[in-house]
Amino acid sequence: MSFGPPPSVYTQSALAADQARSRGRMKVLGAVAALVVAVLCVGGWLLLSAGDDAPTDGKAAFAPQRPDEIRETVEKIPSTPEGRLVIDHSEEGLAKHTTDPRYAPGTWATGTIFAKGVATKVMGYKIQSQSEKAAWTIDLGGHICATSRHVTADGRTAVVVQPSKPEGSKTASVCDKVVFLDLDTGKKLWQAKMPSANQAYVTNTNLTLTRGVVAVAWRHGSVAYDMKNGKQLWDSTAVSNCEDEGFAGGRALLVLVGCGEAPDTKYEVQKLDPRTGRADWTYKVAGGVQAVYLPSSDPPVLAVAAGDITVTDLITLDDKGKHLATVSLAGDRYDPGCGQRYFAAPYFGVMENCDRMVVGRKQMYVATKEGFDADQPANWIVAFDVETGKTAGKFDGRPFQSVLPLRMSGDELLIYRRNSDSVEPAAVVRWNPRTDKESPFLLFHLPEDEESELSDPEQSDIVVEKDRVFFAKRELTADDKHPKDPVLAAIGVGSAGVSH
Repeated sequence: MSFGPPPSVYTQSALAADQARSRGRMKVLGAVAALVVAVLCVGGWLLLSAGDDAPTDGKAAFAPQRPDEIRETVEKIPSTPEGRLVIDHSEEGLAKHTTDPRYAPGTWATGTIFAKGVATKVMGYKIQSQSEKAAWTIDLGGHICATSRHVTADGRTAVVVQPSKPEGSKTASVCDKVVFLDLDTGKKLWQAKMPSANQAYVTNTNLTLTRGVVAVAWRHGSVAYDMKNGKQLWDSTAVSNCEDEGFAGGRALLVLVGCGEAPDTKYEVQKLDPRTGRADWTYKVAGGVQAVYLPSSDPPVLAVAAGDITVTDLITLDDKGKHLATVSLAGDRYDPGCGQRYFAAPYFGVMENCDRMVVGRKQMYVATKEGFDADQPANWIVAFDVETGKTAGKFDGRPFQSVLPLRMSGDELLIYRRNSDSVEPAAVVRWNPRTDKESPFLLFHLPEDEESELSDPEQSDIVVEKDRVFFAKRELTADDKHPKDPVLAAIGVGSAGVSH
C-alpha cells in the first residue's frame, strides 16, 4: 500500500498568551472553591486518606525506575481536590489561515514543565510561573510527523520531523528525522536521519519508546535507536511482502506486521528484543481482520476490526504470545476509541492510541458509548479481566456527565468526568477496582465555550502528571467571527492545596 505526501496545511507562528481571556478563565476555575464545599456535602464524595485504599500489588509501580525506563508515575493524593489554573496557553497568528488548522501534535508534562508541539516547534512552559513566554523552544527545522505519549523516567521523549522542503525543490520532503529531547531543559539531545525512509509520511509514520530504545515504523520500513546516543541499533528496510506497520512500546516492544496488500492483508504481532530487533514470539491474527491496534505491549493486548474498520474484539496474550482471551465488543455498546484519530485526521500515529480504553496489569478498562437518558448514567467504564476476558467491575458516569478512562496510577484507574453544566464541575477521580471505591482527585470547570473540544479525546490530549491534569488541542483553527483573536491551545489544572 502506498501513501502520498501529507497535505500542505501547516502554518508557522509565534506563541503568546491572551491576557484578557486568561483572566476570564482563572475566574471561572476559581469559582470551583465554593462548588467543592457543596459537592463534598451533597454529592456523596468520599475523601480517603493515603492508606485507606493502598494498592494490593502496586509495589512495583512505587519502586524507583531507571532513567531510561518508560515513566509510570503514581499520583499523590492532593490535600484538597479544589482546582486552580496552572497553565493557560493560547496561540496567535492564525488569522491568515482561518480555513486550515495549525496542527499541534504532542503533549507532555513533568513536575516543572508543560510541553506542547505546534507545527515546527516544541515549546516548554514553566508550570505555575504565570509567564506568557515559553521557558524554552526547540525549532525542529520542519513539521512534526509523529509523536509518542511515552516519556522516560527522567523526562525525555522523541518526535519524528519532516524537514523543510529545499528551496526550489518540486518534491515534498519525507518524514525522515528523529529528534530526541529533554523536556525539563528543552535541550535537543540528538537527531538522526532514518534510513531508506523515502515513503515515510505523516499519514503512516509511527513512533514509540521502550526501555533505552526509540523505534519508528512507516509501513515500508522500521528503525530503532539507542536513547543514550542516537546510535542506530537495527532496521528493517528491505523490500518484502511483509512489512512493519507500527510499534507499541512502554514496558515491552511489539510490532504489527502486515503481509500483502489491502484489503487482503494478513497480520501478525511479534514481541521484539528492543536492542536487536529479533522476534521473541509471533502471534498470527485470524484472516478477515481489516485493522489491528496495539493498546498495550505488556500485557500484550490487540484491538482488532474483524470484517470492518470498527474494532470488534480485544485479544489478550500471555508473556509467550499465546492466546488468553477474546472480549467481544460487537454491537453498539462499547467505544474503545481505537483509530478514531485516524479517521478524523489521519496524522501523527494511531497504533497505540485507543483513547477510550486503558490497560492495567490485570484488567482492561473500556468506555461505553454515550447516551442521553436523564435517568441513566451518560455512559460507563467496564473492567475486563486480562486472563479470562470476563467482566470484573463497572464504573458509572452520571446523567449528562460521561466518563473517560485516562491512565493507571499504580493499581487505581484515573477517570475524567465531564462538566454537566455551569453548576456541576468536571473532575478527575480515582477508582480502586478492588474495593470499588471512588475518591476525588481534582474538581474544576473548563471554559464553557471550550469544554466540548477539550474534553473530546478525538480532538484533544488529556494528560495527568504530578497531581495535575492538562487539556491540549491537537488542531488550532482561527474563529471565523474573530479571526485575529488568540486561540486557546491548552489548559492545566492543579490542586489549590498542593505546592510543587
